[in-house]
Amino acid sequence: MSASNQQRNTPASSVSSLTFQCTSCGHYEPTTTRTPSCPRCGGLWDLEYEPPRFDPTRIDTQEWSQFRYRRYMALDDESWRNITLGEGMTPIVRFNDDILLKMDYFMPTLSFKDRGAAALIAHCQAIGVDSVVQDSSGNAGNSVAAYCGRAGIACEIFVPEGTSPKKIAMIEAHGATVNVVPGSRDHCAQVCRSKVVEQGVYYANHVYNPFFYEGTKTYIYETFEQLGRIPRHILIPVGNGTLYLGAIYALEHLVSSGAIHEMPQIIAVQSEKCDPLLQAAERRESTPVTITPEPTIAEGIAIGEPMRGRQILALAQKHGVRFVHAPENDIMTARAELAAKGVYCEHTTAANLAAYRQYVREFGPTSDCLITMCGAGLKSGH
Repeated sequence: MSASNQQRNTPASSVSSLTFQCTSCGHYEPTTTRTPSCPRCGGLWDLEYEPPRFDPTRIDTQEWSQFRYRRYMALDDESWRNITLGEGMTPIVRFNDDILLKMDYFMPTLSFKDRGAAALIAHCQAIGVDSVVQDSSGNAGNSVAAYCGRAGIACEIFVPEGTSPKKIAMIEAHGATVNVVPGSRDHCAQVCRSKVVEQGVYYANHVYNPFFYEGTKTYIYETFEQLGRIPRHILIPVGNGTLYLGAIYALEHLVSSGAIHEMPQIIAVQSEKCDPLLQAAERRESTPVTITPEPTIAEGIAIGEPMRGRQILALAQKHGVRFVHAPENDIMTARAELAAKGVYCEHTTAANLAAYRQYVREFGPTSDCLITMCGAGLKSGH
């Protein structure tokens, strides 16, 4: 794929020598590449980066954003200083005796995706990108649009029909162009990727680009700093797996550093209307099951073809991850239960509590469980 003529060149000496490696064939490329996937086989990139041993005393406690953990993040340079909007630093709230809520919708664009977008757009600025495209069910697109606005990078977002009008309005407010694509979330992604191939514009995608996971890793570092430990259970919604992957990478880092002695029980949530990973995990298969997604109000995890499905499932087998459905008919009840206690979240976020209740039905009482509140209710305009 050719680079856009609109991209300006950045001297190699101005960025670090980080490297991508193809997850399929092992091919290496410098992270300054504008190619979104392996030019040899089309495989997705992993980031070749080994963080130093985790030491809480090396956290920059004078930095009031997720970049207080930058010693353990793959960053090209100091571009993050011009990009950060103070993302991260979200409180943990006790919901009841068994559940802790990580309030990640207390973010600049009201969703956890700001963690990944801040790291990804800092990378884009570092390598001289000045125009990007991205596909999203809403939250990731909003985050990328906001940080592109911050960086002065032109941005075009593709969203599927049925996306909350409030999310679309926020994306446009940040100065991005929005294209509403008829059909499913997966079809929306295909349309956006076609533009990437045809026009060579930079694909600032939260699934393809592993710099996004350098941001979502901070969800775990932050929890560890706040609690001085990691809860025994961590419930994570999984559509494309952006929080799931970042969280597991960070947990593995804490274990290898001796900061914690074992992995927590990870509970991965899928919609009962769209569950290619859950079905694969139940069958102990290494690739997502082919499904036909049905309409669901948990739009944020309605991903029928998760591009990093093999990685998600491999980590699930490695760490004994348990998948559970969020029952569709329980989501609005869970949303009302949260709102009654002062937590007004969007539908996909309420699906997390619905899934927790389902997990308890299947596996029994479950205490010390951290659940992400990943999107604010004001963004749900259904």
